[in-house]
Amino acid sequence: MSTTLAELPNILDALEGENLEFKEAKISFSSDLLGKYCAALANEGGGKVVLGVTDKRPRKVVGTQAFPQLERTRAGLMDKIPLRIDCSELHHPDGRVLVFEIPSRPIGVPIKYEGIYWSRKADGLVPISEDKLRIIFEESGRDFSAEICPGVSPQDLDPTAIEDFRRHWIEKSKSSGLAALSPEQLLRDTEVLTDGGVTYAALILFGNHSALGKYLGQAEVVFECRSNEAPGPAQQRKEYRQGFFSFYDDLWNTINLRNDLQHYQDGLFMRDIPTFEEKPVRETILNAVSHRDYRSGGSVFIRQYPRRLEIVSPGGFPAGITPENIIWNQNPRNRRIAEVLAKCGLVERAGQGFDLIYRECIRQSKPLPDFSRTDNYFV
Repeated sequence: MSTTLAELPNILDALEGENLEFKEAKISFSSDLLGKYCAALANEGGGKVVLGVTDKRPRKVVGTQAFPQLERTRAGLMDKIPLRIDCSELHHPDGRVLVFEIPSRPIGVPIKYEGIYWSRKADGLVPISEDKLRIIFEESGRDFSAEICPGVSPQDLDPTAIEDFRRHWIEKSKSSGLAALSPEQLLRDTEVLTDGGVTYAALILFGNHSALGKYLGQAEVVFECRSNEAPGPAQQRKEYRQGFFSFYDDLWNTINLRNDLQHYQDGLFMRDIPTFEEKPVRETILNAVSHRDYRSGGSVFIRQYPRRLEIVSPGGFPAGITPENIIWNQNPRNRRIAEVLAKCGLVERAGQGFDLIYRECIRQSKPLPDFSRTDNYFV
């Protein structure tokens, strides 16, 4: 809705803040700077940019000659900012005033101008922090893994990984008809391949080494074996930059090579128990792969020590998840990936991963998972 001249006195009396910006702009004003302010105000809930008015209170109209072709300016802004921006030209006795009205961004969608997400800070503009961006993206439960990865084709997927998934899906579903499906139809039935193209889920789960390196290098999983806490090169390091279905067995076998047996007494008998039990280890790895933030540039790290396994997953906890409620609360960050893993039985059922991990730790009298080093960037 356009601003009227009758509303101008109330606007002049308002406090300048995240939702209101005043500029004198007597002669001219940068269209790029205007675009940045429009994006920033949209990201802060919407507001107004007022030109031709003094910045400090009590404000006075000084008039502006900026943007003589107002509709052209408005069209240029809307070409770069996907919002309906209204412009009002007010003819005040003391000069011409321009009021640009910017709506709030949609839920879960930050607004950028010239490739940068802008926000307000005091009287200036700054890029939105990574923490705030992550919170915005998670507002609507946006599923990054269901989005199309530009440039990727079905030829970038590993046939062996696809067939491994098919085999497990047949075993889980008892549906022999899956064997007759072409690889493309199999992926379409899991919705990782659509008419729009190949999703990030398909790339993460089935991509070949070349495709992962080209389109999503951070999707790799890095394994390190360390004999102690001292920094420096690891005793062994393996980098898995390929689809998850291509390496998950090899990853567990690598961990199991140094999986010492621990001994305990049960009555008159001595029993053996592995330091790292396969089921909770696999479940934790699955959790890292399916719930990490793939917009973050970091990789999943798995560090094996003699008595401890450390798994570092990029991105903090999803919105609403904490160490205290992780057993019963769920907010899948990459729902499409989680659905594929559930279809073939790699996970028991959605949201039950850490419940299983805690039960196994308690059953074997082992320490519970420790999240004390978690922050906004890593779990």
